[in-house]
Amino acid sequence: MKPQRGMTLLEVMVALTVFALAGLAVMKTAIYQVSTLNRLELKTFAGWVAENQQVQLKLEKRWPETRWVSGVSSLGGERWFWRWQGVETGDAQFRALDVEVRRDKNSSASDAVLRSYVVKLRAPAG
Repeated sequence: MKPQRGMTLLEVMVALTVFALAGLAVMKTAIYQVSTLNRLELKTFAGWVAENQQVQLKLEKRWPETRWVSGVSSLGGERWFWRWQGVETGDAQFRALDVEVRRDKNSSASDAVLRSYVVKLRAPAG
């Protein structure tokens, strides 16, 4: 009769340890991916709020003031605190428009910052 061959208890314990460490690594990666996805969603919504403010100014044909103008918008089930200001350029007909968006009103860091340029509309001749 041949003796039965199998894994020793030590070999089983080592194999379980390896699988447990691999499982922890997979879980850590999955948690990181979910966290990154949430941050990406936040940045996307904040960018949309900033773009909406720029479009609103353009639709109103409003020349951006050189002081901060702030307000609140709602998007994606969240309240977004935005502010914008015009920044003088070397040309009096152009002004930079900076828009900052935060989800937390008291946060020092913006969730989105967007800069564009606006041309001053001239009155029609005639």
